[in-house]
Amino acid sequence: MPLGPDERVVFEEQATPLYEEIVTSGGINAADARIARGGELHAAFALLVDVGLVTKSDDGLTWAAVDPAAVQARVVAPLGQQGAELIAESAHWANAFNTVSHAWRRSPSAVGGPFAEIRGLATIGNFLASLVSDAEEELLTAQPQYRRGVKQLDAGVGARDIAALKRGVKLRTLYQHAARRSADTRKYVAAVTAAGAEVRTLDEFFNRLIVVDRRVALIPGHEGTDAAMVISDKSMVGYLVDMFERHWERARPFTSSETSLMRDIAAEQRAMTIRMLLEGRADPAGAKRLGVSPRTYAAYVADLKSEFEVETRFQLGYEMGKRGISGREADAPPA
Repeated sequence: MPLGPDERVVFEEQATPLYEEIVTSGGINAADARIARGGELHAAFALLVDVGLVTKSDDGLTWAAVDPAAVQARVVAPLGQQGAELIAESAHWANAFNTVSHAWRRSPSAVGGPFAEIRGLATIGNFLASLVSDAEEELLTAQPQYRRGVKQLDAGVGARDIAALKRGVKLRTLYQHAARRSADTRKYVAAVTAAGAEVRTLDEFFNRLIVVDRRVALIPGHEGTDAAMVISDKSMVGYLVDMFERHWERARPFTSSETSLMRDIAAEQRAMTIRMLLEGRADPAGAKRLGVSPRTYAAYVADLKSEFEVETRFQLGYEMGKRGISGREADAPPA
């Protein structure tokens, strides 16, 4: 008789009380109507016989109880062995499905063609995690500071990226200069650069971009962070990679703290602040494009007022216009 959940229920609810009765009374008559076929305890008695907890006397007239310790191993051990075999087999099947799942995720069909939209932060996060885990050669990421806050730079992101680096995947990441002020960003950069990543910063504003193996790219949807576009069209991915490379060439190494470099970064942030003012952008918009808080942006503007010895923004704009300053001068001095 195969032993499973149904048999265990019969054993616990009917066979166990019957066994206790047999032990107490010293046996049970083989002719007892309760254990005969069709009797109320026939199933329970048959189970006791099957597992070996009762044995028939030599004269065939009674059934006596057997020590459970002599029976348990014979019953339980095969079940444990069967469970171990099922667990091992399930692991083999999981590995087999990983292979076909990997092939599926790398195909355009996985996202519904060369362009597809995915929605929901959890869905986007899971999709991105699968993309990074499938990366074989290269990861390119552009992370504007205002979109990638401290909460997103958690241990999971760092561990995921370091795992990719250990597989031999090359990782290059672009931030805005403002990211240098974030202690959490510096901690993350230190961890991934120690594992072989390259990180640079740039003064210009850019949108978030992730490119995996130059075959698929992930960009924000037009509706905000709750939607993203997955692009697997070769021409479009190539175009995005080219844009990344152009920004990368102009960017500054994150880990360098040379005086000349920091002076250049300060000059670039000053120049971009000037451009934001001359374009008439409101403080929130200007702060967003520089990747800084509105308070920091206001401090940049205050520094410019002090530098040009004016009191109002109108006077500042007039003075810069009179001097022919546009914020695009290659040799603009730092504030």
